[in-house]
Amino acid sequence: MSRLAVTNAKRVVIKVGSSTLTGSAGHALDESAVEALVKVISELRSHGAEVVLVSSGAIAAGLAPLGLTSRPKDLATQQAAASVGQGRLIASYNKAFDEVGIIASQVLLTIDDVVRRSHYQNAQRTLFRLIQMGVVPVINENDTVGVSEIRFGDNDRLAALVSHLIGADLLILITDVDGLYDAPPSHAGAKRISSVPDVSRLGDIEIGGVGSSGVGSGGMVTKIEAARIATGAGVNMLLTTLADIPAALQGADIGTIFAARTDRKPSRLLWLAHASTPHGKLLLDAGATTAIKERGTSLLAAGVNGVEGEFIAGDTVELLSPHREVIARGLVAFDSSEIPIMLGKSTKQLAAELGPEYERELVHRDDLVLL
Repeated sequence: MSRLAVTNAKRVVIKVGSSTLTGSAGHALDESAVEALVKVISELRSHGAEVVLVSSGAIAAGLAPLGLTSRPKDLATQQAAASVGQGRLIASYNKAFDEVGIIASQVLLTIDDVVRRSHYQNAQRTLFRLIQMGVVPVINENDTVGVSEIRFGDNDRLAALVSHLIGADLLILITDVDGLYDAPPSHAGAKRISSVPDVSRLGDIEIGGVGSSGVGSGGMVTKIEAARIATGAGVNMLLTTLADIPAALQGADIGTIFAARTDRKPSRLLWLAHASTPHGKLLLDAGATTAIKERGTSLLAAGVNGVEGEFIAGDTVELLSPHREVIARGLVAFDSSEIPIMLGKSTKQLAAELGPEYERELVHRDDLVLL
C-alpha cells in the first residue's frame, strides 16, 4: 500500500495518549515529549498541512500533584485529577507552541457534542474557524464533568470522530507500540503489520491492554475501533510512536497504515454506528436476523421476540440475534411501551388490530446500520 496517503495529507488529526506524555504512572508531564510532539506539528504546518491535536493526559497530569501513584478507579477522583491536570496540560502545550510561534486553543468535548446534530454542527463550525485562523485546536474529552454513562471512554474514538467531523485526510494515533502486530509484541516471532487494506478483515488478532505506563484508558482494542470509524469515514489512519513520526511522515515503512474505505458510509449511519448511545434492545428471531444481515431489509414487528429498555420513537436501539449478538443499530419508530403488543404480528395484522399508523417498520432499513 502506498504511503502517499501519509506524506500528502493536508488536514491531519493527531491523537496522543497519556503514556506517551507522562512516561510512567505518578510522574508529571514529560515536557520533552510535549516539545517533540509540537515540533512534529510545526513541521507539518510548515509544509502546508492543517493540524488538530486530540490529547489525553489531563487525568495523568493531575496524579502527581494530588499524591496519587496510579489512575484512580472511581469517577469522582478521576474528575478531580482531570480538574487539576487539565490546566497543567494546556499550559505545557501553550509554552511549547509559543516557542515555535503557533497559537493553540483548548477545546473540551462531551459525547453530546458529536451525537446531537445541533451540538456537533456547532463544534464543527468552531473547529473550522480555528483552523481558518491558523490556530491548532487541542481537544480533550471533558473528563471534569463527564459521567460514566455519557463519556467516550477513550480519546482514540474521539479522535476518529473528530477526523470525520472536520473531513481530515489522515488520523495519526501515537502510541507506545510501534504499530499493529499479528500477536502481542512481547511474543517471540510477532511481526509488525505494515498496512491494513481493510480493517474489517483483520480477524481475531490477539490485541488488548492499556499503555505500558498504566495511566491510559484505552489500548490496542480502542485503536482498532478508531480505525474502523476513521476508515469508514474515508480517512486514512497511521499508528506509530512519537519517535517514529518524523520518518513516517517522510514515507518510511514505519508503523501501521489503515487504508480509508472507498465505500464510505453516509455520515448519519457512521454516527449511528459509532457515536450514538443505545437506549434499548430488540430481540430478533432467526429469520429477521438473516434478512437484515444478508438482504439488508427493514425490521418488522413480525421478526421480533422481545424488547428491553425504555425508549421513545427516534431513539437508537440495538438489534440482537437469538444468541444475543448485537448485529445492528437503528432508529426505532415506536416507543418501547407500544412494542410488546406488536410482537410477532404482520403489518397487515397491526393495521387491522391497532390502526393504519401501525402499518410500518419498527426500524426502517435507511435508519439501520450493521455492526
